[in-house]
Amino acid sequence: MILVTGGTGLVGAHLLYYLTKQNEHIRAIYRTEEKITAVKKIFSQDKDASLLFSKIEWFKADITEVPAMIPAFVGITKVYHCAAFISFDPKDYKEMRKVNIHGSAIIANLAIDAKVEKICFVSSIAAVGDALKTDLITEENEWNKEADNSGYSITKFGAEMEMWRASQENVAVVIVNPGVILGSGFFKSGSGKLFSQIHKGLKYYTEGVTGFVGVNDVVKAMYLLMNSSIENERFIVVSENKSYKEIFFAIADGLGKKRPSIKIKPWVTSLLWRVAMVTSFFTKKTPILSKYSAQSAHSVSKYSSQKIEEQLSFKFESIDNVIKEICRKW
Repeated sequence: MILVTGGTGLVGAHLLYYLTKQNEHIRAIYRTEEKITAVKKIFSQDKDASLLFSKIEWFKADITEVPAMIPAFVGITKVYHCAAFISFDPKDYKEMRKVNIHGSAIIANLAIDAKVEKICFVSSIAAVGDALKTDLITEENEWNKEADNSGYSITKFGAEMEMWRASQENVAVVIVNPGVILGSGFFKSGSGKLFSQIHKGLKYYTEGVTGFVGVNDVVKAMYLLMNSSIENERFIVVSENKSYKEIFFAIADGLGKKRPSIKIKPWVTSLLWRVAMVTSFFTKKTPILSKYSAQSAHSVSKYSSQKIEEQLSFKFESIDNVIKEICRKW
């Protein structure tokens, strides 16, 4: 049986749909019934939605609580660890450590005890080191703990360390490091907010560059890696390196909305994130912009997926096609 953590998130939900299509026997972790409803929307596109969804054994638990998670591993042979806490708000750092590092440590320990055959962990390009000069970033780039890393980056790297620890205890491990993941069904969180904001008439854009990938490609890569002889390796999963300007324009075109027309310069975001943090201190609300999200909006980081393309003969879907399909499902 397969265990999926984070089954109610963007990657987890699309993974569950993919696995049920492969006729796999699945147990999925969830925390609230409300989040399961969001997963059903992903399945609703299929004429056999009810049948496919019924293949999932839902298990209510918090991955940071050992007693709750122990029964989840009964009869499990493979684990897709997708659960994570994503935030660039400094106030969330302690909670991110709890979920991303401590939670992953629990997954690793229970996988070792249950003699799980293989784990696929969804990490992030945030846990991959920067390239020197203008080189493409690969899996060989070492994460620099001395750099000014975001809390999210620190905790995803820490989670990877827990997975590698499991690999030293006879559990095969594969790690995927996706870029910014684009997918349908979750328009109130993560990258889904880009679609929502542009739909509402977002006027601003930046020209920072990073790696983007469709959620279906992430899921497919995970499944192929889990069913291959590859183990104890990590793979960058990025379809294309694009600027936020290009992405925003493509989303606006796909939604039939006006393209953002005002370019924001680095000094403006530098000022805005400071104002946002001060405002957040008094309102107790999550800041609309943080130091790290402001920096990423302008930084240029380009990633190479050559390793997974060569080892799995993997072909990525173009980001333009990914965006068009997401907009079609809006």
